[in-house]
Amino acid sequence: MPLKKLTANWTNVKSKLAKFDRAGLLALVHDMYAANSDNQAFLHTRFELGGDALQRYKQTIARWLWPDLSKNQDISVAKAKKAITDYKKAIGQPEGLVELMVFYCEQAAGFSVDVGLPHDGYFNALVRMFEQSHKACVGLGTAQRDAVHKRLDSVRQISHNFGYGVSDDMDDLLVDYGFNPKT
Repeated sequence: MPLKKLTANWTNVKSKLAKFDRAGLLALVHDMYAANSDNQAFLHTRFELGGDALQRYKQTIARWLWPDLSKNQDISVAKAKKAITDYKKAIGQPEGLVELMVFYCEQAAGFSVDVGLPHDGYFNALVRMFEQSHKACVGLGTAQRDAVHKRLDSVRQISHNFGYGVSDDMDDLLVDYGFNPKT
């Protein structure tokens, strides 16, 4: 009689892991660490190793939102957003998440000013991240929240040059979140 194949899902993985002893589990984690730089970054972030945990994620965001066009680098909103998602999975500290979201907005707006990128999808993603940044900073202290709003207001000011309704959307979001945008 052939062996029954187990479905590849977390429940079955967890049942297999339960059979590992400490040494076996450490060996497995080591193999995963050695196999992939993303796994390494995840563990470094989770255990707060190697200095500034946000730096790697910021580099990824900058690379995909403000590419070096002279090197024919592509833009990828999805890959920039993935950096934020990866950080959230690894450690998800609210201050770090807000920092990455605001940095995303600053990079997207800066690139748009620098290059004049007229891309509706890029701008829509910027406005969504602008809103998510406001939502995420609700749990921060007053001083941190004020600093975030100041940085986001700079992004909003820059966005007045874009068209596509970007600044109008940002102004509306500020009103929705209880701020009076100054034009």
